[in-house]
Amino acid sequence: MGKICHVYLTKDHTFFLHNLLTNNGVQSIAQFRIDALFSDYHITSQSEDRIAFSLDLSLLLRALRSAAAISSAVDRLQIKLVKKLPPNSTNPMPFLTFETKGYASAVIQDIPISKPLSRAHVLELQTALDDAQDLPRTLVGVSELDSLLNFVERMKQLGDEMGVEIGKNGELGLKVSSSLVNLGAEFKRLMIIGEDSEQINGDGGMNVLVSMKHFVKCLQCHLAKPDCAFYGVGSQGGSLTVVYQFFVPGSRQTDKSISFHCRLPVLDPGS
Repeated sequence: MGKICHVYLTKDHTFFLHNLLTNNGVQSIAQFRIDALFSDYHITSQSEDRIAFSLDLSLLLRALRSAAAISSAVDRLQIKLVKKLPPNSTNPMPFLTFETKGYASAVIQDIPISKPLSRAHVLELQTALDDAQDLPRTLVGVSELDSLLNFVERMKQLGDEMGVEIGKNGELGLKVSSSLVNLGAEFKRLMIIGEDSEQINGDGGMNVLVSMKHFVKCLQCHLAKPDCAFYGVGSQGGSLTVVYQFFVPGSRQTDKSISFHCRLPVLDPGS
């Protein structure tokens, strides 16, 4: 989704937030319950035990892969927020430190991070998060994600804009137009969830126009291997929301320890 993201730590959850404080581009919100990531967790701060900072995701991924590569010989992995003196510097800088402890050795990796956000900026981030978690009242779910990916892969060369229609009877329509060709697809009889799921009738729906680039970027979230993706249009047609659903391994039950969704800005508020 992007090279830099905010990591937001609270007493109950860890968030990875992309583009949340701007109104341009795709926003993504990944939320993990603390017990899904950590066996032991302590946090204190002057911002009601909330800490937020930004980091380079490529550095985080490299540290995690390195820790996973030696996991068979590891007793535990500790992650800490610390201040250290960088080489050739007299000013301490904040780091996210990964300490991988084995029976006879320890490997330490330091990831540079931004200065933790001030109390006012943490409040601003929390407000933006609250707004981003206001999901559409009605969502339609696509479980055939490979079919969706393959179709969009063929469509993306035809135009810069994607028309998206959420049907009231459980349809997801996609359309791209150029001077030479119009191409579209409709996924029918999809699962419908939300406040109106028991009262939906008629042939009406909601149409919005989004950037093809943004739509393709949103589909990159399928690399996280969700089991289903739900699409919906926000209030007053102001955004297109995609909610990814994960099942508990070996079941059809939703894993409630993880939530992940994206919001795409619209080029046309729709109808």
